[in-house]
Amino acid sequence: MNMQCFSILTNRMCICHYNVFKTLDVNLTFITNQLNIKQFYMAHEFTDANFKTEVLDSEKLSVIDFWAEWCGPCRAIGPVIEELSKEYEGKVNIGKVNVDHNPQISMNYGITSIPAILFVKGGEVVDKLVGAQPKANFVKKIEQHQ
Repeated sequence: MNMQCFSILTNRMCICHYNVFKTLDVNLTFITNQLNIKQFYMAHEFTDANFKTEVLDSEKLSVIDFWAEWCGPCRAIGPVIEELSKEYEGKVNIGKVNVDHNPQISMNYGITSIPAILFVKGGEVVDKLVGAQPKANFVKKIEQHQ
């Protein structure tokens, strides 16, 4: 990926310049307060390590977007997932699983096509969408299972 960018990801700041990645551990709250930057929302990142506690053990509905950086349709629905994360904050766990970085979760759920969006409640898959979808389809499923 040949790019120049500056992005803030969860609890790390990444500076990308011509495929050179330098990761700096930072306290985003401190930076946000010091620079008076408005916080923005990002869908939570579910991983092989946190999936059980944050999804399976949660009483809330979880919406999990299985995606990859190289997947065009995945990138197309990314902004929709971010919007939903903001709109349902505190009510529904909405996050993403990068299938390249978290192969165990993908294998456990038989994910063979992406984007694949699972709706999990009480540790069980209650619904699924595959492929790029309009926001209304996600909202319908969330409202149905919330």
